[in-house]
Amino acid sequence: MAKGIWVFTEQRDGEIKKVTYELLSAGRKVADSLGEELCAVLLGKGVSGLEGKLGEYGADKVYTVDSEALENYTTDAYTNILADLAKEHQPTAILLACSASGRDVAAQVAQRLGTGLMTDCTDMALEDGQLVFTRPVYAGKAIVKAACPEARPVMATIRPNVLAADAPQAGRAAQAVPVGGNTGDIRQVIKDIVKQISTRPELTEADIIVSGGRGIKGPENFALLEELADVLGAAVGASRAAVDAGWKSHSFQVGQTGKTVSPVLYIACGISGAIQHLAGMSSSKCIVAVNKDPEANIFKVADYGIVGDLFDVVPLLKEELKKLLA
Repeated sequence: MAKGIWVFTEQRDGEIKKVTYELLSAGRKVADSLGEELCAVLLGKGVSGLEGKLGEYGADKVYTVDSEALENYTTDAYTNILADLAKEHQPTAILLACSASGRDVAAQVAQRLGTGLMTDCTDMALEDGQLVFTRPVYAGKAIVKAACPEARPVMATIRPNVLAADAPQAGRAAQAVPVGGNTGDIRQVIKDIVKQISTRPELTEADIIVSGGRGIKGPENFALLEELADVLGAAVGASRAAVDAGWKSHSFQVGQTGKTVSPVLYIACGISGAIQHLAGMSSSKCIVAVNKDPEANIFKVADYGIVGDLFDVVPLLKEELKKLLA
């Protein structure tokens, strides 16, 4: 009989990502309702010892595979191990972050297990004993609720920042289950990893994001948005138009062909509101738009709109926020 709600641990360089705690908190509620255990799957190099943090956020058990071959993410290694574990233990559901690696391994494992996969979900709930997931479709124009009644395990990737993480319970322990794990033949070869050093939060996990679009007029003017971001402790994003113009690298792009974000506060400066951009940020809890065109599409989704030249508005915002935060 299928047993257990599983959360795939998102970690980088031995640091567990916040989205994992969000998934554990949501998974804990589902596991309690079903009378099942909540398990985390922890893969990587030098990750033994992180089980305690996962336990504090609700995990009953942690399957840990600590291997030299898992130092860097590769599709083959992570897919082989997670699929083999799922086949052996038959969990009810596997929850993963809607991140680059989460999306990649989820699709591979779902295919390997012959099961259903819900992608890019913004909520989940238990209805009549069935896991039901909420997800945007048609580039965010509609929201649907969907379930996989016959699928076991049910698999889903869930956006960071859309589920609330409960406060950790200090001292709560999880049972650590070291697993050998067969990585199989790894066809991907990591030649080099280029890291971008920044004091700002990572875009997909940031609580506040300040984004610029075509209206910023040039790469040098992103300094204006960066100053505002630094006041708020925010990440900086960009629209596809700004990225295509070469003003920011693709790693900053928010949208359907960039990163999907769900911050508490999203400030869009000089962004018209093309549908592909809205698809990547419409689940933000509060959207503030600054645009000199009162007919700009971004105002249709904004909670607060400021019609004005961003070069006048943003410096005023920065100074007022400085006063408030002081």
